[in-house]
Amino acid sequence: MNISLRQSDLRDLHEKVEAGVRISNEDALRLFASKDLHALAAIASLVRRRKNANRASYILNCYINYSNYCILSCQFCAFARKKRDADGFQLTVEEIVEKARAALKVGVTELHIVGGLHPSLPFSYYTGMLRALKAVDSRLQLKCFTAVEILHLAWLAKKSVRDTLLELKDAGLESLTGGGAEIFRKDVRSQIARGKESGEEYLDVHRTWHQLGGRSTCTMLFGHVESLADRVDHLDQLRKLQDETHGFTGFVPLPYQPENNGIPVEHPPSGFDSLRTIAISRIYLDNFDHITAYWVGLGLKLAQVALTHGADDLHGTILEEHIFHMAGATTPQLHTEAEMIKAIRETGLVPVQRNTFYQPIKIWNGAAPLDEASTDARSAVLEDNLASA
Repeated sequence: MNISLRQSDLRDLHEKVEAGVRISNEDALRLFASKDLHALAAIASLVRRRKNANRASYILNCYINYSNYCILSCQFCAFARKKRDADGFQLTVEEIVEKARAALKVGVTELHIVGGLHPSLPFSYYTGMLRALKAVDSRLQLKCFTAVEILHLAWLAKKSVRDTLLELKDAGLESLTGGGAEIFRKDVRSQIARGKESGEEYLDVHRTWHQLGGRSTCTMLFGHVESLADRVDHLDQLRKLQDETHGFTGFVPLPYQPENNGIPVEHPPSGFDSLRTIAISRIYLDNFDHITAYWVGLGLKLAQVALTHGADDLHGTILEEHIFHMAGATTPQLHTEAEMIKAIRETGLVPVQRNTFYQPIKIWNGAAPLDEASTDARSAVLEDNLASA
């Protein structure tokens, strides 16, 4: 045990985790109350090493938002638009296919596709989009739709959630995204996302998808009006569903972006809060294999530090992200593969290119250099292709 832990009031929790004993909600609140970030990092790193040894991953992916028109008006959302708004957009299936072709040219393995709850697109648009993308390259993994989008599509199709998911799966859907979880507790949700699906509905969509053999990620939006107890309750509900289905591949804590929305927050998530939340998530979610440090919300430098605080994944190259940037994120629109590998290596971990399901595609063992010039050139070509698509 290091010096910080020997002197810390958390040493009993370290011993509990080291023995493989699950921590309680009360333990999690103790962890949140602690100011000893070094001790939190040490405990979280113990869990990370147990699950992922000395590896940390990234994915070559591309974000595509098919439309930002939405029938909802979530208070925290800076992405959604109404049909009357001049900056609303809607892509045709052909335009989405062109973006996919551009992404494939530089080795992207996953398309991450979400959008607003469009007021008039038919259900056939979504199944047609999936089939058209699979026709481009069957190996391209399609990670699409949030839980509330699935509920919207079920309403459009006039089918149950289960039958809707089956039809989407048949069309090519491989993974649900984890977005939209926000905070599950009802009183918090009503303050930040009134009219959106409930926490129970979010969990039930993922439960149904898992029962059909599907996998998904999950999220938590933190640092707005919720309490620390609300965060623990959120993690508790995710852990319970994972105990039941084992269908979540990874957890992605999302720091709230305070600009350009209807929820003023005096103290948005600090670096300290982000790191402790990632660390505690790693300690608490003992039935999750992976914790992602979402660099779009954190910035790559803080996400890199998060790899020493329990995270084992930096997410992806992303290439075209709108939702967080429209909310005020000032991070770049993309990071190259070379930058991701460099960030991981600097922490002493082995970089791993992964697929949608966190399975390794390429392991960068040893000190073999990556051709950064060619990788950067690939990304520049992709940006040009995306701009013209």
